[in-house]
Amino acid sequence: MLIILSNAIILDCVKSDPITGNSIVIENGRIVDISHKLPKSVDYRVIDLEGAYVLPGIWDVHIHPKYPVSATTSIADQTVQFGKDLMEGLTESGVVGVRCGGAAHFMDVTWRRAFDSGSYIGPHISASGYFLTTTGGHFLTSGHTRECDGPYGFVQAIRDQIKHEVNHIKLNLTGGIMGPFWDRHWHSFLLKEELDAAFAICNKRGYKVMAHAANPEAVKDAVKFGAHSVEHGYIMDSDCIQMLLDTGTWYVPTLGISHLTPRQATNEWESTWTKNRNLTPDLVERAEDAMGEHRKWFRKALDAGVKMAVGSDVYPLKDSALLEMGLWVRDGATPWQTIIAATKNAADLSGFGNLLGTIEIGKIADLIVVKDNPMEDIQHLRQLLMVIKNGDIVSDKR
Repeated sequence: MLIILSNAIILDCVKSDPITGNSIVIENGRIVDISHKLPKSVDYRVIDLEGAYVLPGIWDVHIHPKYPVSATTSIADQTVQFGKDLMEGLTESGVVGVRCGGAAHFMDVTWRRAFDSGSYIGPHISASGYFLTTTGGHFLTSGHTRECDGPYGFVQAIRDQIKHEVNHIKLNLTGGIMGPFWDRHWHSFLLKEELDAAFAICNKRGYKVMAHAANPEAVKDAVKFGAHSVEHGYIMDSDCIQMLLDTGTWYVPTLGISHLTPRQATNEWESTWTKNRNLTPDLVERAEDAMGEHRKWFRKALDAGVKMAVGSDVYPLKDSALLEMGLWVRDGATPWQTIIAATKNAADLSGFGNLLGTIEIGKIADLIVVKDNPMEDIQHLRQLLMVIKNGDIVSDKR
């Protein structure tokens, strides 16, 4: 049976102008027509959206499972919680795809298989398995790290990741904002011979590198060695921006890491989230100290035309992408730039651009419907009416 979404305003994420007067025709999970005419087939279901806005489902291209609440939290409980978060992200916020930046016990691979098999309904997943850092590296308390040392240590770990069927490799080149006193984002962790070996084996095996790089030295190393994406970029310089432009390397700024503290909250959603997160005072201070530089280089990258996508690095998924998109707009991005970064660009970055990310004939029908125009106010994405995944309605809040 055909499904026809009629009386909708379409934001196709190809052109910025809304499309009115057309219907979207879905068959076997794909968009087969975008037209003002009804098909000749008599076997179809028309869904009148009454002037609501339809756009591609959104993505979050930097996620993690929730960190264990205690050392006794079982792997089974962690895995179940991660699946619950993924499914709620889809049905509650319209997140149709994610790229993982570190997941203990290959939980992301497990849920990718489950969703791909059709056993459960959830977002598309690009899986990383563990993120790879050094001994005394970044965010060891997260539980999602694997410590490696020396060239062979990294090569062996990457081969093990590949054996466990990850989609990409996450390398931590620096420290970060969230960590103990010796885990600082201006510190670079890997020796040159470790970088050489890690990137060499990824290149040999055809695996893209998701590079956690938070300072200028590390951003330049990541780009020079051929990383697919640079994550965070809390501190950069003009050379970093130019290198990102020249190579077409993706940049995922994860603004939420430095911006989401109680004193910085600007709306009810940010206030509620930061209260629930309950960061310790030292981490609040670290985040707020880093925010100004982070915002500065985000805006410089945006204005320069660097390829960028929305990734939050926070959880749960039902909040993360929407919070991050709000921060993009707060820091100077237009709603259009933000929506493109969370749909077309995010799907491209994650390797799904030929199938998802825009509303075009032939693409998979992963769509969301919202009441009012998110081009006027990005928070209108929170007025979710419907989520369609692979052509099936998986959430209907009308």
